[in-house]
Amino acid sequence: MSARPTVNVYSASEDKTVGTTALPAVFTAPIRNDVVQFVHTNMAKNSRQAYAVNRLSGMNHSAESWGTGRAVARIPRISGGGTSTSGAGAFGNMCKGGRMFAPTKIFRRWHRKINLHQKRFAVVSALAASSLPSLLMSRGHKIENIAEVPLVVEDSIQGIEKTKQAVAFLNTIKAIDDINRVNDSKAIRAGAGKARNRRYVHRRGPMLVFPDNKGTRAFRNIFGLDIANVNALNLLHLAPGGHVGRFIIWTKGAFEQLDKIFGTFTTASAVKKGFTLPAPMLTSTDVTRIMQSEEVRRALKPKKLQLKKASSNIQPTNGIKNTRLRLRLNPFSRKATQQAKGLRNKVNRDNRRKLKAKRINAAKKGVAKRSTGKKGAAKKK
Repeated sequence: MSARPTVNVYSASEDKTVGTTALPAVFTAPIRNDVVQFVHTNMAKNSRQAYAVNRLSGMNHSAESWGTGRAVARIPRISGGGTSTSGAGAFGNMCKGGRMFAPTKIFRRWHRKINLHQKRFAVVSALAASSLPSLLMSRGHKIENIAEVPLVVEDSIQGIEKTKQAVAFLNTIKAIDDINRVNDSKAIRAGAGKARNRRYVHRRGPMLVFPDNKGTRAFRNIFGLDIANVNALNLLHLAPGGHVGRFIIWTKGAFEQLDKIFGTFTTASAVKKGFTLPAPMLTSTDVTRIMQSEEVRRALKPKKLQLKKASSNIQPTNGIKNTRLRLRLNPFSRKATQQAKGLRNKVNRDNRRKLKAKRINAAKKGVAKRSTGKKGAAKKK
């Protein structure tokens, strides 16, 4: 949250400051992403248009179920004969030419009511987020060359009558970079929407806020620049997509009205009845430092030293069931188990059988050779 007491006011024709103005309290309000996203989701639903299928779609058949006993499903079937359609299932969502499942109705609950205080809280959070350069850049805004945020310009821009002069003003304050980014992002929509009068999509650029509706004519035809009235700030424009951090260019007159419109932490708003800015839950967000501070440590009770309880685990006595005890009693049992697994291995078993057959054959040959030698010696005698 911004903590500067004053903000510079920049010239509309030159790159210089022409004065300062006090920073409204709304820019120091807490930023609640959860509130912004909740309100944005529900507000976006309030512009939907009801749609539904025809209540008779898929039901224009003369069909009746055949009942049970004919070994077919009990779905209604088209009556008559002589065509391929007769006897075909009808009405059901699984049937050809049938109605859809749960046909849509126009009396669906399209719109959502939102608490007034929640809507105001969301707008306040979005405005506070617009004063943090890091949040603006995370949304993708090109503000590297901007002098400062929030950016306040003099009220003379309301006297601009030509779009050419308006573009020159945007060049002077270096806001043209973000508008060029919007121009470069224009693309054809992916999906059926391209045939439904919403053919193109593009990013969101800066928003220029006026104190009233005067002087907007020259700016309204600049693609990528949105115009708003400070008395009618809309959350859907302050946080597009529910993401805070919109790049806002303020005129001095609009900027100075913010304290009157939204009030302060102690003074109620002059426009919104009974509304004061929501106070932050923490004056310091460094929770780790608070927990480790000496003041908190002094207030803590000393740690209680508890006697260590005797172990409830009973020592094992059965070495057959308990592996650890068995290894302690007989360390060789692990190797014996591994050898038993090796003996059961199919590959090892086949190798052993081959070696055994080889040894037997070698022994048989040796016996036969020795017997042959004895017979030859006997003949010589």
